[in-house]
Amino acid sequence: MGNYKDLLLYQKSFRLAMEIFVVTKQFPKEETYSLTDQIRRSSRSTNICTVEAYRKRKYPNHFISKLTDVDMENSETQGWLTFAKECGYITNEIYDGLFALSDEVGKLVQYMINNPGKFGAGQ
Repeated sequence: MGNYKDLLLYQKSFRLAMEIFVVTKQFPKEETYSLTDQIRRSSRSTNICTVEAYRKRKYPNHFISKLTDVDMENSETQGWLTFAKECGYITNEIYDGLFALSDEVGKLVQYMINNPGKFGAGQ
C-alpha cells in the first residue's frame, strides 16, 4: 500500500464529501450553521479520519481505533442525510444515491477493521 489516496475507502469517502458539499449549497440559509455545517463536517471527517488511520497503521490498535472514528463519522453523515430528506432539502433520488455511497464507505471501513493486516497494520 503506497499512499492513503490509493485506498478505496479514501476515494469513496472523498467523493461522498464532495457530492454532499455540492448538494448542500442548495440548503436554506437558516440551515447554514446547523444541518449544512454538520453534514459537511461529518462527511469530511470520515475522509480525514481515513487519512489519520492510514498514518497510524504501524500500531494495529491505533489503526483500528481510528477506523472506528471513520465508521462513527460516516454513521453521523447517514443520520444527517435522513434529516435532509425528511426536511425536504434533497429528493428521495439524491438521498438514495448519497446513502448508497455512504453505505459502501461503511462496508469498506468494516472490512479494514476486520482485516487490518491487509492494509499494512503492524508492519
